[in-house]
Amino acid sequence: MSTHLVVMGVSGTGKSTVAKALQERLGWLFAEGDDLHPPANVAKMAAGIPLEDADRWPWLDAIAAWTSEQAAASRSTIVTCSALRRVYRDRLREATTDTVFIHLFGSRELLAQRLGGRKGHFMPASLLASQLDTLEPLEADEAGVVVDVDTTTDAIVDQVLAALGLPR
Repeated sequence: MSTHLVVMGVSGTGKSTVAKALQERLGWLFAEGDDLHPPANVAKMAAGIPLEDADRWPWLDAIAAWTSEQAAASRSTIVTCSALRRVYRDRLREATTDTVFIHLFGSRELLAQRLGGRKGHFMPASLLASQLDTLEPLEADEAGVVVDVDTTTDAIVDQVLAALGLPR
């Protein structure tokens, strides 16, 4: 049986950093969700234009297809994806029932500070407000863990692994 972790949250929460740290500890396959965006999405975000659902569906389907392919081969995975709305998470869960969401969150101030210091990423800090407005927190019936990112990466990973009952 395989398990599929989706490290989710708004921009600036450290999804990639946490996902890579989880991958190092667990040895599972890792995919950077941003790399699966169609070029048109990247261009739109780089221009400071928020994505609409029509933009997101092909991206979510690409992530789901990758996860499904790995699940079929009994490989556990870690993937980054903002997964801001329940309907997006539902789409990702369609790939495999063994999907668990790791919802990273932080204060608006912390996230803005992180985004302001980030270099070389297509996602501008100006889109933080639209992401926070779109965010629907995990609901009680969704498999997942919610972790505050105002700590070290190691502490976040320890919290996730402990909550999931995985070896630390």
